Amino acid sequence: MGAEAVMGRRQCVLGMAATMLTPMARACDGPVLVIGAGLAGLSVARHLHDAGRSVVVLEARDRLGGRIHTSRVWPDLPMDLGASWIHGVQGNPLTALAREARASWVATSYEASLALDARGQEIQSDTSSAERLLRRATQWAERRSADVSVWAALQAQPEWLRLAPAARQRARHHWNATLEQEYGGALDELSAWHGTDADGFSGVDGLFPQGFDALIQHAARGLDVRLSSPVRSVAPGRVVLANGSSLNARAVVVTVPLGVLRAGGLRWEEALSPARAQALDALRMGLLNKCWLRFDAVHWPTDVDWIEWLGPEPGRWAQWVSLARAARQPVLLGFHAAHEARALESLSDRDTVASAHDALRAMFGTRFPAPVAAQLTRWGQDPWALGSYSFNAVGTSAATRKALAGAEWDGALWFAGEATEPDYFGTAHGAWISGQRVARSLLDGRCGPRS
Repeated sequence: MGAEAVMGRRQCVLGMAATMLTPMARACDGPVLVIGAGLAGLSVARHLHDAGRSVVVLEARDRLGGRIHTSRVWPDLPMDLGASWIHGVQGNPLTALAREARASWVATSYEASLALDARGQEIQSDTSSAERLLRRATQWAERRSADVSVWAALQAQPEWLRLAPAARQRARHHWNATLEQEYGGALDELSAWHGTDADGFSGVDGLFPQGFDALIQHAARGLDVRLSSPVRSVAPGRVVLANGSSLNARAVVVTVPLGVLRAGGLRWEEALSPARAQALDALRMGLLNKCWLRFDAVHWPTDVDWIEWLGPEPGRWAQWVSLARAARQPVLLGFHAAHEARALESLSDRDTVASAHDALRAMFGTRFPAPVAAQLTRWGQDPWALGSYSFNAVGTSAATRKALAGAEWDGALWFAGEATEPDYFGTAHGAWISGQRVARSLLDGRCGPRS
């Protein structure tokens, strides 16, 4: 037994004879096992490893990154199928990580935008009435004794009932862009009390032309990461893999996505606390899917980053990002969120691309060419994600996420990941911050500290 393991055992015994070890004391043997090699898992492992602790990362996929996935199907043009941006580069821990990894990024601007109506005519994007109606709906909801959805609060406003169809369309478009696309949850799912509680960092948003995975590779350097190693069950001081083998652990840190936890992707050999079980039941996994389209040349305005389309179906092909200005590439990215994202997941790749091309022809004219290549995501069908990122559903708040975070089983089990972050949920930086928090707790000198 190494010196570190001896120290861990001594700390756990707490003065008792070795023959009277508690289950928690036995759990102090072995390394810290981290389940999941996404940003949260790598954050935990990186900080423990750099502090001289023994740590093993178990990853179900055959690659690092989790919901950060840089595709190199186009060898000359990496495409991020998961997280793409550092959202707010000032003070963001991912900015420092990118600097360490020497990963260059380019700024994208929401100000460099173009809005088109259903016929492709440029329009002025006036959001004042939609914002005013949302504020009134939120204030109305805050006076109620129980939380309701954003959509229920909006529909309860007399102003909504008086809006003409065209004004309703513009309002729905704005709410899709600022709420559903941002948080991954539909208006009829988002909490009117706490659905938009996430904090952010200031500064521009940074996009990685060479791929977000540069940060993943840097964070994983020198770590003991075991790919293609899905975990079947977790007990105090022990995990069992899908192949039947088991590993002892000083502590186990679970960083798998909320969607997998909610679906029962891990079996708990001891019951979770009622508060954590309730949090898992109450929080929801949102959905945001991407459709990357590559063209032979740029056939749209080159001076914009964002293109909005108020088409005939709200939320369908309504939001686009162009790489022509920021990265000088003939690529468009179409977003779908929440209900629309789920609906499009049922389509084939061919039908999805055809639907996108129809939208672009309506936006830019019937001669707009078909893409030469495409890459699509279906995060809701990904068995190791079952969604894109978590959101505050009706009845949930920062307190729900705090109940999901922290220690379980007298410190033998910990949870990290963006879903456990009360302030920065639904973001890559939130995942990283959550991992740092757990690592600091595990490094405070005790085997199983409570949060």
